[in-house]
Amino acid sequence: MQFKAGDYIVHPTHGVGHIVEIEKRQFSEDGADLYYKVTVPHSTLWIPVEAEITQELRLSTPEEELDQYREVLKSRANPLSQNHKSRYIELTNRLEQGSFRVICEVVRDLTAWRQNKHLGSRETEILKKARERLCEEWATAAGISVHQATKEIDKLLEVND
Repeated sequence: MQFKAGDYIVHPTHGVGHIVEIEKRQFSEDGADLYYKVTVPHSTLWIPVEAEITQELRLSTPEEELDQYREVLKSRANPLSQNHKSRYIELTNRLEQGSFRVICEVVRDLTAWRQNKHLGSRETEILKKARERLCEEWATAAGISVHQATKEIDKLLEVND
């Protein structure tokens, strides 16, 4: 997918970023290539336009789609495996898909699980990172602060209590 300057994208490792510009840069002796200049919190990334990593990038969720994700967060949680190893594998496999819907579902499911059962350290870390991604992208889509997004998401998740 080709992106343009001004797009908000989601990077699989760094989360939400803003493409500031596309410019020709020479980082090696092979010659100059086109790069996306992407600002992410506390850093700037230079991503080659033609690199395989661009296949893992996606546009940030648009504001008009947030209503469907509000419904996902309010909906009944999916049951998770009782076996902690199976549960961990399932959750990481789901998150590798990278979609905003999956992030919403994982946060919802782990939050519900935490209400009744103990989360292991790996699951706690998965929930923490997924919540950060969810709140960051939600804030970008809604044009609000991450703090405001966190409050809204927490309120939506309370419906499942």
